[in-house]
Amino acid sequence: MKVLITDEISDSGLLPLLDDPRIQVDKRLGLSIPELHQAIGDYEAIITRSGTQVDKALLEHAHNLKIIARAGVGIDNVDVEAASSKGIIVVNAPYGNVNSAAEHTMAIMLSLCRNVPLANSSLKGGDWKRAPFTGRELKGKTVGIIGLGKVGGRVARRCRAFEAEVITYDPYISEKRADDFGVKLVSLDDIIRFSDIITVHTPLNDETRDMINAEHFAGMQDGVIIINCARGGIINEEAMLAALNSGKCVGAAFDVWSEEPPKSQVLKDLIGHPNMLVTPHLGANTFEAQKNVAVDVSNEIVNFVDGRPIANAVNIPRFDPDLMEHMKPFMRLVSILGDFISQLAPPNPNKITFTYNGKLARFDCAPLSVCGLAALLNHCSDQDVNMVNASLIAREMGIEVESVRSTETDSFSNLITLTLVSPEGSRTIAGTLFEGTPKIVKMRNFGIDFRPEEHMLVINYQDRPGLIGKIGTILGEANVNIGNMSLGRQEKAGEAMVVFSVDSPVNDETLQKVGEAVTARFIKAVHLK
Repeated sequence: MKVLITDEISDSGLLPLLDDPRIQVDKRLGLSIPELHQAIGDYEAIITRSGTQVDKALLEHAHNLKIIARAGVGIDNVDVEAASSKGIIVVNAPYGNVNSAAEHTMAIMLSLCRNVPLANSSLKGGDWKRAPFTGRELKGKTVGIIGLGKVGGRVARRCRAFEAEVITYDPYISEKRADDFGVKLVSLDDIIRFSDIITVHTPLNDETRDMINAEHFAGMQDGVIIINCARGGIINEEAMLAALNSGKCVGAAFDVWSEEPPKSQVLKDLIGHPNMLVTPHLGANTFEAQKNVAVDVSNEIVNFVDGRPIANAVNIPRFDPDLMEHMKPFMRLVSILGDFISQLAPPNPNKITFTYNGKLARFDCAPLSVCGLAALLNHCSDQDVNMVNASLIAREMGIEVESVRSTETDSFSNLITLTLVSPEGSRTIAGTLFEGTPKIVKMRNFGIDFRPEEHMLVINYQDRPGLIGKIGTILGEANVNIGNMSLGRQEKAGEAMVVFSVDSPVNDETLQKVGEAVTARFIKAVHLK
């Protein structure tokens, strides 16, 4: 295999490639776009950092390219869709800088607690003052960690080594994983109420943006300390500034910002605040991390050459064409089921079971399980999950995955059922294909029948006359149009499950109104990709 390297990569990190006689490595830095277009056709793999745009124009010339390796976390410079359409695997190195980020978190946490930057500036300025820089110990403090992933887990272990009490909030891990780290799994409200120090370690997405806002700051202890070495925007920066100004927060340390480099006045005021310790996104900037990401992508290329599974692919590799053609409609169905149940089920799943009934069970359903698992875990993980890495990520999260097949079925020629088990109990969803169209036919123990749409509303309540009308009225007042409705219940005036497809998203205020109007036991807006 011929590998082209177009950006500066740690030479020591390339040893897995350089030591393999099957692989020829050419490092050609500073190529112009025309030169790169001319050269790329000779190579089966390319390794880049952020300096090379692997775009559609380049891929049009990449006639032999099999794998694109980004030596880092982000893949903004790679056109993944164009690569996927050409059957090219894209890999990155999401964990090469994990230790670096964890250590930087500890560095700024300890520096803030012991007033190291202020004391350093004072002494260098010619003063000998000690009392103004009296610090705080980690021992005995309650450290609340939001997100117990690769970085959060390392931070947890290091805080415990300092004899701190560590609690964590992460709705997508099992209790076993928290036990493995020796930490207590709690709710976000408990993190807010009881923590002396709060540090966040989640990805930035719609669920985590402004995850900590003004309302949360109001519920914190006086004198709380906030740390963010994850992603800018997880903590609302305007609320953070207000908490520092009011004295509610005695100090904060940020390495990341919602705008980089920071330009807004809020960010400038936040960075300039005397109780704020700041660094310019240095979490991954260590010599070791740069080597690690090179090692990781080099190993992925060797795995590709050897035909072994690739752990960090960000797109879906091609399966056997005959199997794919047969499974394609069911892959869409199982992806919808995984996406749907992940937004409804209780947090911290321990086990996920995929059950296949009917004619479908005569075939190898492993690709379906992995496809459904990827859709489900994409709401839970701090990295992109796909059919290559889904099983590995589930195992790392402490989730048991089981597949069951049976050709016997009662009502449908084919039926796929997903069951999630968590400390709060189990949740079930089942679906089938009707003339090639996915339909959901069971949720929990309710028989139901609807076609999944992009925006849906799920409500569980005690059935009484007039409630459907109330729901329709409230949605109408919010300018939300109902497309379809499916009602499932086991007896008259008993517990009911109703699912609406709607033409637009339902906001939180409308959800609250609907929930109060029908005394809902459960209400959730679902958005399917």
